[in-house]
Amino acid sequence: MIDWSIKGKGLMNCNCNYGCPCQFSVLPTDGICEAVNVYNIEKGHFGDVKLDGLRVAGVYKWPSAIHEGNGQMQIIIDERADEDQRGALETIMTGGETDEMATMWYVYSSMCSTKHETLYAPITIEMNESDRTGIAKVEGVFNLSVTPIPNIVSGNPHKIGIKLDQGFEFYEAELGSGTTITTGGEIELLRNNATHAHFSNLHTNGNGIVK
Repeated sequence: MIDWSIKGKGLMNCNCNYGCPCQFSVLPTDGICEAVNVYNIEKGHFGDVKLDGLRVAGVYKWPSAIHEGNGQMQIIIDERADEDQRGALETIMTGGETDEMATMWYVYSSMCSTKHETLYAPITIEMNESDRTGIAKVEGVFNLSVTPIPNIVSGNPHKIGIKLDQGFEFYEAELGSGTTITTGGEIELLRNNATHAHFSNLHTNGNGIVK
């Protein structure tokens, strides 16, 4: 395999209840999965191709649990990426040069029978992990906003995290409440309104999560 590594931060929103049953090996809240994720690459490479400072995003939709397949996906790559960087990022996000099922991108791609054309566009992402706030946007595709989960009694920010020793997406994540509005692209998300969101530190390579 070509040696590659990506280190950065990610923001994700799906249609499930806070906590996301998938993280606990339980079926999704509504029986389906609709999700968007965005990553800011702080440092990365694919062979000799540098990926520092670039961003990627993905919109996904499955008719049932992810592992049951038949999903659809559309990835978005930072328009600033040159031809080599675009090829590298598309390879990584479709599971290429990766051990079987080692990364979320491999899993997502394997479980999506429909892969829409890759888009190249400006990607905005701003996040404050400690405050559980963030926004992400791809013009003409989606708008994502994340706020803290409100305490059911007081309404104050409810701060909680997840640690997954055997996760393929992250090792640790902080949770929030996310809403995504799709504004174009090939996939429409209908159920992502004040639902599960998480902030994660991304450090992965072709063998999986680097702890």
